[in-house]
Amino acid sequence: MGAPIVVHRPAPGTGGRAVTINGGLAGLAHSDRDLIGFLRRAGIYDAEHLLDDPAWIEWRECRAHCYEAK
Repeated sequence: MGAPIVVHRPAPGTGGRAVTINGGLAGLAHSDRDLIGFLRRAGIYDAEHLLDDPAWIEWRECRAHCYEAK
């Protein structure tokens, strides 16, 4: 089974990455700070410690912590 949190590829032209938690859209993150905010609103309060844990977060089609469009 995959990670419960997916950070999708950056949006073309505008940047930012869609974030889904257990398949539901949490929002569009433009930074790690945004991503941490989404996770905290979902009840994950130690979110900053999970950003590089592949059991929790899957970063798709771009390296982790990159939010700019290409």
